[in-house]
Amino acid sequence: MLFTAFLLGLAAFSIYRVIIQAFYTVKPNERAVLTSLGRAERLDGQLVADLELTEEERARYRFPRLRVVGPGGPYFKWPWQDVHKVDVATQALDLTWDPTKRQTTIEAVTKDNLTTGVNGQIRFRVSEANLYPFIFGVADPLQHVMGYFIAVLRERIANFADPKGQRLLAGADASEAQGDVVGPDLSEGVSINDLRKNLPLLNEYMEQQCLTTGHRYGIELEAALITQIDPPPEVDRALSAINSTRNQVAADISTARADAEQQITMSKRAVDIAMNKAQAEVAPLKELAETLVHIKAQGGDAALRAYVRNMRIPLLKRARRIVQTTGTAS
Repeated sequence: MLFTAFLLGLAAFSIYRVIIQAFYTVKPNERAVLTSLGRAERLDGQLVADLELTEEERARYRFPRLRVVGPGGPYFKWPWQDVHKVDVATQALDLTWDPTKRQTTIEAVTKDNLTTGVNGQIRFRVSEANLYPFIFGVADPLQHVMGYFIAVLRERIANFADPKGQRLLAGADASEAQGDVVGPDLSEGVSINDLRKNLPLLNEYMEQQCLTTGHRYGIELEAALITQIDPPPEVDRALSAINSTRNQVAADISTARADAEQQITMSKRAVDIAMNKAQAEVAPLKELAETLVHIKAQGGDAALRAYVRNMRIPLLKRARRIVQTTGTAS
């Protein structure tokens, strides 16, 4: 009786293990890899290649291409085979995610030696073309990639400089060499302000630096969304005071420049008006001189004296007193 029960139990286990568990399905957002006695099924002699890696890194990250089972099913597997399913859909994760500790922000030190908090998200997905390192290469690939991303981010923040500010400083050096006066707006900015103004540049840099994560760890970074850079409250208050002072200085400089340009414009107009008046007073004299020259050329001295005498008549009528002098004998 006991032997019969044992045979029935063994038969039931065999049916469950060989027939029921021999079939599996793969969801649309999943990919599967089969292992036979712990060894993954591979494509013959094919390795994953990435031109972004250096020669040393290529030798270190030599991962084989695996045979990937796509969505669908039911598929059949033997009892000595195991199925490893991976979600390949795009996922979002906060930068503060860390399974080993709780944290509300990521701390980083700027080039001004100021500790600031960084928050944001990253979007990633598992690389379907390189599942070997994700499943078998690293114990916790997501935690590993997050650590790599945070390390690169902190290094970038510690050395970040505003590209526009660098160009302005280069222009300031050239102006000083030529003896020109450089305004306060060409001074180097505070690193936290530069980071806040250039978040798209910082995100773009992080995406470029993480292009090789798909080959190293089997996780492809699709986007870096660093949204907040918040210094400590006392530093933030100091930065607010600095920004207010700079804005006031910039406003005063703009007002002074506008007043100077207005004064220059008014001076130019006054000079133009004075020149026009002088030209208006000189024009009749020039015309009279040309007339006298023409009369003398046509009629001689007699005609010129007659013209002068005739021109005196209207003047004599307007005169109140006439003084006549006589010549003395020599």
